[in-house]
Amino acid sequence: MNETEFHQLVDIQLQTVEEMIDDSQADIDYETVGNVMTLEFEDRSQVVINRQEPMKEIWLASRSGGFHFRYDGSQWLCTKTGVEFITMVKQECEKHADEEISWS
Repeated sequence: MNETEFHQLVDIQLQTVEEMIDDSQADIDYETVGNVMTLEFEDRSQVVINRQEPMKEIWLASRSGGFHFRYDGSQWLCTKTGVEFITMVKQECEKHADEEISWS
């Protein structure tokens, strides 16, 4: 995958995260600055998602730790757990919000 394809694929994932949060009506604020998206919760805890161009990965940092996601040709999978990126984002948001969130 070249750099342009990488950025397009990551942009799709970050847009999906924004839409999921908006649709869920959960109390999660998000902001994207440069290559970093920060999700902030009511208790001021954060989940930080960023694109790592040199490695062609998406990185996610939260209270649970740091996770790296690589594209396998059809989806972004965690190199540690094999969990798909959007699934992991949902799980981490629920942990930080300390409640179940109604995702669409």
